[in-house]
Amino acid sequence: MVKKLFAVLGREIRGLHEAAYILAGFAILSQILALVRDKLLAFMFGAGHALDIYYAAFRIPDLIFASVGSLVSASILLPYFISRFERDTKEGKAFSNEIFSAFFALIVIVSAIVYVFAPRIIPLVIPGFAGDPALPELITSMRIMLLSPFFLGLSNLFSSLTQMNHRFLVYAASPVVYNAGIIAGVLFAYPLFGVTGLALGVAAGAFLHMAIQIPFIARARILPRFTFKIHWSDIRRIVLTSFPRTVTLSANQFASFFLVSLASLMSAGSISVFSFAFNLQSVPLTIIGASYSSAVFPTLSQLFYKGNLKEFLEKMIASARHIIFWSMPLAVLFVVLRAQIVRTVLGAGKFDWADTRLTAALLALFTISTVGQSLIVLFVRAFYAEGKTARPLLINVISAAIIVISGWGLVKAFAEFPLFKFFLEDLLKVSGQGGTSVLVLALAYTIGVGVNTILHWYVFERAYRGFTRPVLATLFHSFSASVITGYVAFLSLRFFAILFPLEKVWGIFMQGLCSGLVGIVVGVLVLILLKNRELAEVWATLHQKIWKVPVPPAEVEHI
Repeated sequence: MVKKLFAVLGREIRGLHEAAYILAGFAILSQILALVRDKLLAFMFGAGHALDIYYAAFRIPDLIFASVGSLVSASILLPYFISRFERDTKEGKAFSNEIFSAFFALIVIVSAIVYVFAPRIIPLVIPGFAGDPALPELITSMRIMLLSPFFLGLSNLFSSLTQMNHRFLVYAASPVVYNAGIIAGVLFAYPLFGVTGLALGVAAGAFLHMAIQIPFIARARILPRFTFKIHWSDIRRIVLTSFPRTVTLSANQFASFFLVSLASLMSAGSISVFSFAFNLQSVPLTIIGASYSSAVFPTLSQLFYKGNLKEFLEKMIASARHIIFWSMPLAVLFVVLRAQIVRTVLGAGKFDWADTRLTAALLALFTISTVGQSLIVLFVRAFYAEGKTARPLLINVISAAIIVISGWGLVKAFAEFPLFKFFLEDLLKVSGQGGTSVLVLALAYTIGVGVNTILHWYVFERAYRGFTRPVLATLFHSFSASVITGYVAFLSLRFFAILFPLEKVWGIFMQGLCSGLVGIVVGVLVLILLKNRELAEVWATLHQKIWKVPVPPAEVEHI
């Protein structure tokens, strides 16, 4: 049974839309587990001090993963692996062994240093816990989570090899088992070890994220091995190539880190509601933006490597069109149905109505930026496929600086200008609620993402003339249909509020579900009237048996 499962996961897939939809399917499964994870955490803890410790413990390991783990990212290594393995398999294996060994040594050294100096680092970077009695528990949890960047970094390295061979199923299944490991930690380790048990679950999930890829690469005889024979010139070339990407990711992580640091100085539960809302807004990004970008990246790398820039641009246009087609209506529905989504996903146990209102308001602010976030992932992958890492580096550093400056400035404005405070609270329906200062952190993040999207689009259009026009046509269609979809869903909420008991979670769920479905039906009719191209392509793709898509000959370069 297990053997058959790994055989299915290791199957080759080459069609762009088919690969994207399969990745999206696994992303949906992963997100369902992530929502179950958050539901359990909300039920058991609510948005309070204990959960703040858990989410705060993530910050430093996340920063290590973004800085050190990004050195072995598929976005960087995949073009190198493709060129090495296409020239000679033996050369490709030797190269992967070198990368594995160098990363192993580096991540162990960095993690050991952070482990030793954790008692001094944490009070400085998360100042809200400096004098907190729970500081020792936070330090212990963070130390356990240091295993996460180690395992996830190795998983990144292995995923380069699986994606190179178009084994998207095993790559897509990794986040599923990651969330399963965290859920196991919540259910079984927490009752035994407390908050540190949650950290053990994170470490176990990271291990599974890596381990699920090992059977395929071992069977293909490309599993990296530790070696002392390292050509440091190769490592230096990789580091120089990946350094801009490392700074790019670190800049984004630093911006998020700064926002969480500010949240630690706010009322108890601010880190929790910020994290819950951020996780919820990541659902469309993971399902749509990340899926399409991951599916198209190997093709972009191969097309650029072979000098086929025309098809390179065509793939980018197709991916951008479909990302906008899917993500924009979903973002609008998230804003309109935010209270129903938060109450359904998180509302139970210790997660009360006040927590729901505040998290829903944060979700609305975050969701405004989800279309931009999805496009940013695509643009960055395109630049990395070309080996041009300086452009996204500069753009992301600028946007991270804007997030940091905006966060600091908006916190000051919220405290010193009552009119701004009352306007934001009234707009998001949280007037009279405590802890609303955390709202400006989500607003600062959205402002930074907006600038980031505009800059990436502008730079890509300058490099590839003709990208904007066909994408703007899709943007117009999708925006028009999305506005109508959202308005119809909003009106439907009042009607279904009569039919379902809103004092029950299932009633709130049915109200949101039915309203969303009515809005979607109307939105699809609008797209049909507009003769939308993406809708026709989606219809054609869904009529295929995606899991039985025939593999084209090796010389045909399509994913």
